[in-house]
Amino acid sequence: MPAPRRYVEVDVFGNTPLTGNPVAVVVDAEGLDDVAMQQFASWTNLSETTFLLPPTDAAREQGADYRVRIFTPGSELPFAGHPTLGTAHAWLEAGGVPARDGVVVQECGIGLVELRRDEHGLAFEAPGFLKTGPVDEATLAEASAALGIDRTAIVSSQWVDNGPGWFAVELPSVDELLAIEPNLAGFGEHGIGAFAHYLDDDERLIEVRAFIPQLGVVEDPVTGSLNAGLARWLVESGRASGSYLAGQGHAMGRDGLVRVTVDGSGDSRKIWVGGQTQTLVTGTLAL
Repeated sequence: MPAPRRYVEVDVFGNTPLTGNPVAVVVDAEGLDDVAMQQFASWTNLSETTFLLPPTDAAREQGADYRVRIFTPGSELPFAGHPTLGTAHAWLEAGGVPARDGVVVQECGIGLVELRRDEHGLAFEAPGFLKTGPVDEATLAEASAALGIDRTAIVSSQWVDNGPGWFAVELPSVDELLAIEPNLAGFGEHGIGAFAHYLDDDERLIEVRAFIPQLGVVEDPVTGSLNAGLARWLVESGRASGSYLAGQGHAMGRDGLVRVTVDGSGDSRKIWVGGQTQTLVTGTLAL
């Protein structure tokens, strides 16, 4: 019988319990191989399952506090946002002490990611793009078919890939966004993020939906990596004047709230993506 491993499930970006996006975290993951990690992630069937490990020697020398591997039910990701927040929460709750006061440094597939805690919860620094720029017409036609909308309904678009392969499309209204019924046969190899601006909400700037069936997740309830990519696009292009709030998950009966905070400007600008995190399941795992 394998030795028990600590296991938690953390609700991320929820205003209240059960309204955000859960992530499964195996706290003591040393000794698990790739096959076991993928099998367990497929078994949990959550959008992501993470495995906490000591940092590699090279990353530790650069200040990493821990290493995380992130799996969807179908494959491993180099980076994802709500698992980053949920894993940092689990690491701190398990007694992790950051090497730098007030800053948690995570090692993952894209390198090192910094996190901080403020009065609103945990937040990670939005990573740079692996791919950005205009989306070609063939891909937009594919997106229209996948989302079940006319091509003319796409107001703007951009590649916002920071690891999971995202591109984003803007729709004319939140009502049209929430009415999307995805056509799974129309999806290609990339995740599609769709968003629309609120016109009459004093709190939220945009509503977001995220579709990644190619990774085994039809729709993700609340998505940190997509919101991080959207934030870089909107802030750096001047379409968002500064810090803002994004809603996500309402089409799935959730109430996710993503807080984007902008510090500084120009080359010194940092964009932080954060929200509430809370442990809802605690136990041990025989794996």
